[in-house]
Amino acid sequence: MRLICLPYAGGSAMIYARWKRRLPSWIDVVPLELPGRGVRMDERLHTDPSALADQLAAELNEKPFAAPYAMFGHSLGGLIAFEMAHRLLAHGAPAPQMLFVSGTEAPTMRDGQRWRRPLSDDALRDELLRLKGTPMEALEDMEIMRSALPILRADFLMCGNYVDRHRQALPCPIHAFGGELDETDLKALKAWRNETSAAFGLDILPGDHFFIHSQQVALLNRITTLLARQMEPQLAVTSAGP
Repeated sequence: MRLICLPYAGGSAMIYARWKRRLPSWIDVVPLELPGRGVRMDERLHTDPSALADQLAAELNEKPFAAPYAMFGHSLGGLIAFEMAHRLLAHGAPAPQMLFVSGTEAPTMRDGQRWRRPLSDDALRDELLRLKGTPMEALEDMEIMRSALPILRADFLMCGNYVDRHRQALPCPIHAFGGELDETDLKALKAWRNETSAAFGLDILPGDHFFIHSQQVALLNRITTLLARQMEPQLAVTSAGP
């Protein structure tokens, strides 16, 4: 089982480095690096989430899907993963075994109005303070901020530029995660059930918006359990033989 992972706004593929060591060996963690950061630093940053989803889906579809896969995205990453799932299906790829959306409102419940204009450096720092996901040492390091703020500004613009499209529900199960202290509304998390024609589930974990880090063990255990259940029918067929 491949688990394709999308980072949150301002993040990179590195946020999933520990997942490779902490998930069981049968789950192959595949963090996707977004243009403009990490090994793709020389590429142009995106501000259009639709164009980014098109590009990432086309890149994934260049190679045959030889194994079952699932997708996980936190915050902005959840929206991009959702859009990619639709595009992969449109390209003829198999549906994911499960789509995990974490810390993000369902498309029909989003209001990105405050992100539709580029934020100043000071406003971006204030937002980082509010979200509590960035160490104070990093916020006070001008060199780190000089490289991080353009990425964050572009990612917030993607949040503001997201447009919900009324489409047929995905045929794969969707499982949402939220944080007890996160500002993401519970009703907006539950609205993800309208985006799937299959099963829907929701877990609320302790913590704020970055429960993805503070509750990493509980989150990964839950993901493992859910993916194992998805694999049970396939494993039974395989063990039965021809």
